[in-house]
Amino acid sequence: QEQLVESGGGSVQAGGSLRLSCAASGHTYSSACMGWFRQVPGEEREGVGYIYTSRSGSSDTYYVDSVKGRFTISQDSAKRTVHLQMSSLKPEDTAMYYCAARIPRGGNYCGPSSLRRPTDSDYWGQGTQVTVSS
Repeated sequence: QEQLVESGGGSVQAGGSLRLSCAASGHTYSSACMGWFRQVPGEEREGVGYIYTSRSGSSDTYYVDSVKGRFTISQDSAKRTVHLQMSSLKPEDTAMYYCAARIPRGGNYCGPSSLRRPTDSDYWGQGTQVTVSS
């Protein structure tokens, strides 16, 4: 059973930066992808981006258009911790941010569309609040 624990949320002024981290415990799956979603009260949970390693061993990332060029997802070499570096933050980035993980079955690997929707995720963290003031 995977457990995901986020850290690093907080409050910042517009234009500032924050770094979120998500530590995974349990089994290590080289085929897994990990990433981030966010949710504002009353709205649907939205995919922010994720990182995955293909069958060839190369890593790649996906970002939703609204954060491209401002947010960067990285992962430690053991693939146990994923980070979300957020820069040039805007008030509309204010949300609860959730770490997510998907573990493909049957020998498959994650790909460029594997963790874009909330229903794609197998595991969730408890969430960490990010508040950006104008």
